[in-house]
Amino acid sequence: MKNNFTICVILILVFAGNLFGQSVTVYGKILDAKTQEPLIGATVILEGTDRGTTTDIDGRFEIPDVKPGPYNFTASFLGYASLTKDNVIIQTVGNYDLIFELVESAQELTAVEVTASPFQNSITTPMSLQKLSPEEIKTYPGGNNDIAKVVQSLPGVSGSIGGFRNDVIIRGGAPNENVYYLDGIEIPNINHFSTQGSAGGPVGLLNVNFIEGVELTSSSFAAKYNNVLSGVLQFNQRTGNPRENQTNVRVSASETALTTEGPLFKKNQSEAKTTYLVSARRSYLQLLFELIQLPIRPDYWDYQYKINHKINDRNTIYFTGIGSIDQFSVKAPKSFNIDQQSTLEQVPIIEQWTTTAGVGWKNRMKDGKGVMDASLSLNILNNNFARYANNETREGLLFKNLSRETENRLRYSITRFINKWSLTFGGNIIRSAYDNKTEDFVFSNTYSTDLQMVQYGLFTQASKSLLNGKLDFSFGLRADDNSFTTGDNLLQTLSPRTAISWAVDPLGRWRVNATLGRYFKIPPYTILGYQNNTNGFVNKGSKYIASNHAVLGIERKIGKLAKISVESFYKYYENYPISIADKVSLANKGGDFSVLGNEAVSDDGKGRSYGLEMLFQQKLAKRFYGILAITLFKSEFSDQGNVYKPSVWDSGSLITFTGGYKAPRNWEFNLRYRFAGRTPFAPLDEFTTTNTYPILVFDYRNLGSDRLQPFNQMDIRIDKKWNFKRLAFNLYFEFQNALMQTTPSPPSYGLQRDDLGNVITPNKLITIPQSSGALLPIIGLAFDF
Repeated sequence: MKNNFTICVILILVFAGNLFGQSVTVYGKILDAKTQEPLIGATVILEGTDRGTTTDIDGRFEIPDVKPGPYNFTASFLGYASLTKDNVIIQTVGNYDLIFELVESAQELTAVEVTASPFQNSITTPMSLQKLSPEEIKTYPGGNNDIAKVVQSLPGVSGSIGGFRNDVIIRGGAPNENVYYLDGIEIPNINHFSTQGSAGGPVGLLNVNFIEGVELTSSSFAAKYNNVLSGVLQFNQRTGNPRENQTNVRVSASETALTTEGPLFKKNQSEAKTTYLVSARRSYLQLLFELIQLPIRPDYWDYQYKINHKINDRNTIYFTGIGSIDQFSVKAPKSFNIDQQSTLEQVPIIEQWTTTAGVGWKNRMKDGKGVMDASLSLNILNNNFARYANNETREGLLFKNLSRETENRLRYSITRFINKWSLTFGGNIIRSAYDNKTEDFVFSNTYSTDLQMVQYGLFTQASKSLLNGKLDFSFGLRADDNSFTTGDNLLQTLSPRTAISWAVDPLGRWRVNATLGRYFKIPPYTILGYQNNTNGFVNKGSKYIASNHAVLGIERKIGKLAKISVESFYKYYENYPISIADKVSLANKGGDFSVLGNEAVSDDGKGRSYGLEMLFQQKLAKRFYGILAITLFKSEFSDQGNVYKPSVWDSGSLITFTGGYKAPRNWEFNLRYRFAGRTPFAPLDEFTTTNTYPILVFDYRNLGSDRLQPFNQMDIRIDKKWNFKRLAFNLYFEFQNALMQTTPSPPSYGLQRDDLGNVITPNKLITIPQSSGALLPIIGLAFDF
């Protein structure tokens, strides 16, 4: 009898859908995308229903009595292009305000009806710009709520093959060629256990519950962004709930996260002027790995916060920050296993913490004449990276890098709107400090460094829509310099960029886009601060790395909710650092757990990456959505002999499909498929490694002589949501590597041992057999209350 009752309860929960749910009110705001002025009397509707409303004097709207479920919302206003937000999940608890930013239409009003679309064109960046919504990030199969993994579904973007890392590789460029911004404040990296000098790591540290949207730009970078060669990832955070407190708890296979938000000092107002949004996350991977007898113990914490205060109708300040605490240790398994033993010996011991804290000020000028943005921020990366002859007891030190990077950043920009022109001017100053104590007992180099420097840059951008909206034009210029290096000045880093977009047909369904640009990046602090045994800055003369872009593309909007685009791109690099010891471009290093750039380099390297990207994107329509991205490309960099060799990211082809179906009763089914061609790798220098083991030395002279097998993986995710009066509950199952494919990776090596695990002398390396692929089932829970 008891079992029958339990079964009935389970069946009710599975099939009830919103039986216990209730209708809710949806809140939001509609603004002018350029001036940020509220649009009074704008209309917003729920597509497929007769529900809708108009905005008040502050641009706000409320739609009451909305039942939980997935919706497409469309906002429109006379003289503006309508905008659709698709796949918005409404729950009884845990909803966010919908913010619409409408772009003023440059076309004259005619009897022709302009169809609403979720795809907005930017004059500054008319192409190579992709956007992801919060729901696309949350339900991404195999993503584990990790934004760095999710962006790999976009055209031209891939991750490290076989390394289980979050390296974001855009159009064949190295991971450290990208920059990351959180509400306009730059953050050095977005991963736990990050590779210093690069940006990759195994686990992302951004909380998806904070994110209102993600924008990825892979060319035509706005002039306000410095130090970017391949991509800009802008994470737009939402503000906390101004009306009531709410909390989200997420439990997954590897971590637990808590997010809470609400109003501060609300008093008797319907909406508070000050809101907070705070989260903390704790991993328990170390406990799981101990349970299944794996030798590694990754342990991490992270936190994120944002406090937003509206001073008045035209001025807003915000405080935001993010940080992490990472510890990576090892523990020998109870029974000997050659694969686990080699892992135990070869992995580094890492103790790392990071923090970013910033304050921003946004001002809207009177009568919509312009906007001003200013920010002041602090970044710190503290890295204790070591390798031992015995990692478990931490005895027999072989290599240690104890370093700290500190940045104080000030950024200011002002945009004026004059006669349909958008004119932006601004600059940035960075005060940097880099401390490093390196002890390398394998290659006999010990030094301490204390590098202090100031970086500064100036920029301007002008944009206008011409010929009744048929032609969009933008031109930008920036220059950068610093107080330390001797290889460049402001004139030598002058970086112009221009973008043109032509609407082929009157409705703008067909567009032809073209961009040209020259971009610069200062070498990482690990390169600039490197010293030899005589304590001299051997890389002080390094030049800024240059990347020249040329992109041509065409796009076609299909109906209301779909588009297809094709882009060809060419990138040419100059002044790329080359390792003097390994005689290879540093673009081909840093894809592992190491310290990138902690060595002497020359700056005469070159590189090139070129290819073709194709994208088809279908937003939510008739319960289906999907993204198909295909990239064909070539990526190569010169070595010390000026001979081009394929980069370690040069897979030649990338195919990604992500799609889903929103079934009735709040069921959702999502699928992701990824394919990458054969990727080159550097073989192990077995002779040298026999003497340096457990430190591995690679033979970069033969990079590209062999390639990995093609990579392909399918991940499936199933979600079921329940809505109660004061609780929204999401249960999901993931089946990662559903095809049970073996992940391609370079050969693994260890020392030859006897049956008891004792090393046989003299030392001899043996190849360790690669384990076959397996299905990885995952369960996760999310609660909003």
